[in-house]
Amino acid sequence: MKKLLFLFATGILLTTLAACGTEDSDNNSSEEDSSITIEHELGETKVDKNPENVVVFDYGILDTLDKLGIDVAGVPQGNIPSYLSDYDSDNYEDVGSLKEPDFEKIAEVDPDLIIISGRQSDVYDQLKEIAPTVYLGVDTSRYMESFKENMNKVGKIFDKQDEIDQELTKIDDSIEKLEKKAEDTDKNGLVILANEDKISAYGPGSRFGLIHDVFGIQAVDKNIEASTHGKNVSFEYVKEKNPDLLYVIDRGAAITSGEPSAKEMVENDLITDTNAYQNDDITYLDPEYWYLSGGGLVSVQEMIQEVSDSLD
Repeated sequence: MKKLLFLFATGILLTTLAACGTEDSDNNSSEEDSSITIEHELGETKVDKNPENVVVFDYGILDTLDKLGIDVAGVPQGNIPSYLSDYDSDNYEDVGSLKEPDFEKIAEVDPDLIIISGRQSDVYDQLKEIAPTVYLGVDTSRYMESFKENMNKVGKIFDKQDEIDQELTKIDDSIEKLEKKAEDTDKNGLVILANEDKISAYGPGSRFGLIHDVFGIQAVDKNIEASTHGKNVSFEYVKEKNPDLLYVIDRGAAITSGEPSAKEMVENDLITDTNAYQNDDITYLDPEYWYLSGGGLVSVQEMIQEVSDSLD
């Protein structure tokens, strides 16, 4: 009889332990299902899925979240693009500038996730002490691949992969049509950034090189060294290269949120001799998309449209 009672008690104990083990396993599985590890340029970050309290320092990512209907808690409001002006309000915390995050304000927000890009990369270690921080800057040397990788990471974090796939398909279709237009025109082009009284030129593989690398516009000068800040050039250089298409990005208009100011400087006596000027093929690209944001579902589609319109 004692033996039977012992066996019965042992059976109950084993069943209880097994149940506890199953419960622990289910809890661990639940925790794993509710989080995701994101690999990015600055490291690996474990992030809760569908974070509700998000601080965003990249305007391209902000326009993506806006497109997807995902709310955010804080943004840098100092130079916010006009197409994202809804975020320049008291409904969102102002978390500093693009180059100087307000760490105290960010800590007050107590975010579940911070998203940054190149302008904040130097303070990544400080930001990740406050909350999980993910770098989603675009690698301009492989623009579209990097852009799509970032969009897919957004899709995984916020369970929006189907919507991301649909938007990327639209963008691919737009690029395909633009490439055909560029091929048919057979014109070469040059991209310059106007900054006060100076200009810099950008070629393939550079910050604005997707005009050549992705959109299919032939580069008038293929020997410009790829860099973030471009090659300092003169207007004599532009006249010598004589591009058929001249694309101008006005940095001053971007950082001051003012009216374009580069036209008078750019269209001088030297530039009037170029094919671009004489054929009315100078395009002043929207600096909000090209300089302040870029790399987002909205901004990339708009960038494609601007270059496409320049070929009409």
